[in-house]
Amino acid sequence: MESYVQDWLSLLLRWAHFVTGVAWIGASFYFNWLENHLQRQNEKGLLAGDLWAVHGGGFYYLQKYKLAPDELPTTLHWFKWEAYFTWLTGFALLCTIYYWNAGLFMVDKAVADISPLFAVILGMTCVVASWLFYDLLCRSPIGKKSGPSGVLILAWFIVLAWLLSEFLSGRAAYMHVGAAIGTIMVANVLFVIIPSQKELVAAVSEGRAPDAGQAHDALQRSRHNNYFTLPVLFIMISNHYSSTFGHPWNWLVLLIISLAGVGIRHWFNIRHLEDHQKWVLPTSLLLLAGLVFAMRPAAVPEVTDTAGVPTSAQALQVMQARCVTCHATRPSHPGFTAAPMGITLDDVSALNGNDDRVYQTVVISRVMPLANTTGMTDEERDLIARWYSGRLSKREVHE
Repeated sequence: MESYVQDWLSLLLRWAHFVTGVAWIGASFYFNWLENHLQRQNEKGLLAGDLWAVHGGGFYYLQKYKLAPDELPTTLHWFKWEAYFTWLTGFALLCTIYYWNAGLFMVDKAVADISPLFAVILGMTCVVASWLFYDLLCRSPIGKKSGPSGVLILAWFIVLAWLLSEFLSGRAAYMHVGAAIGTIMVANVLFVIIPSQKELVAAVSEGRAPDAGQAHDALQRSRHNNYFTLPVLFIMISNHYSSTFGHPWNWLVLLIISLAGVGIRHWFNIRHLEDHQKWVLPTSLLLLAGLVFAMRPAAVPEVTDTAGVPTSAQALQVMQARCVTCHATRPSHPGFTAAPMGITLDDVSALNGNDDRVYQTVVISRVMPLANTTGMTDEERDLIARWYSGRLSKREVHE
């Protein structure tokens, strides 16, 4: 019953997290697009520019004020709850999946022999410390300079990703880097952006000049949030791709993908400018292409002695001893009500049909079994490697 309840909680929270995240990031992207496409030549009086658009069978006309209109409208729309609920559902999901089963999803004895409690405390401490470091940096004199502050923020996350990868499973390390970024983003909204907007509304209502410093800080944090989006979106989907978090240099893989994401986001932000840096997008794509090339798996050794190749029946014995508690039609592991990702390995036919995936996760990335709780040995992994090599050789003969 516990695993059944956990499955439903995970499903509903993941759905809610996805929906609210789409709403938050979608609004951020849209307002950033509006800002970049305002007709500045129409600037006059109180206006900073305007914009015409067509969508859904109708025309829209939008205006932006340099500061505020002389009189506030009776209805003013705010954008904040999308951010708050994205973080709340994300944190609840982190607790439901990772903290509830910390020994399974956070601890990997091959990485570090730590307790589940230590893993949870480390993860939460890194999330809180990231916000404190980032906020103090932004409030400092150096934080007002975009170049130096950007380098320091990048340096922090390099150290964070490396540190977490030294103690937690690759999957958990990635998720906690994402949790740290997400926490910074929502804290920016809660503690800086919304208070600045409230100050602006209050100043206009009271007929006084708004606090220019608050407005500057809110703009800076909003821009940071915009650049954080693609890295954090990648982390949200990364747990489906063991070749990334399961790589021996997983922290570096995350860094390169994140840098490419920031570059791509920057290109979308500046592409409307006539003199924009045209090299940004191709450089980012080349960075991704280089990573794909560098991570390519080594060639599977050719089988010369076919008599010594393990049979599928022998490989199945390893699966039955180490994997089918989870990857079975009816898993016996208390944490699963169905085989993860629908992959069953409880008979020869199922094993042969998933041979590529088994080889990738058991031999190459070694992320399976989860946290190696069933104690798969190096000899057993070698058996799976030789079995897979034999299957490849047979395929080539048939082809």
